[in-house]
Amino acid sequence: MKDLGYGKDYQYDPDTADGFSGDDYFPDDMDRETYYQPTRNGYEAQISEHLRHWATLRTRRQRG
Repeated sequence: MKDLGYGKDYQYDPDTADGFSGDDYFPDDMDRETYYQPTRNGYEAQISEHLRHWATLRTRRQRG
């Protein structure tokens, strides 16, 4: 599989400086969907912060 180029540009998240590659493996013409919207209650508030942080990192990586 490696000789055929599979996984050529794959970035393993723990190997990146931020622990997040931001890679998107969906087809190019497929929009990113939001399947989970955390509330501001309890631990979900922290999850919301993580999701925002990852969205910011993803945007930065797509630009540069």
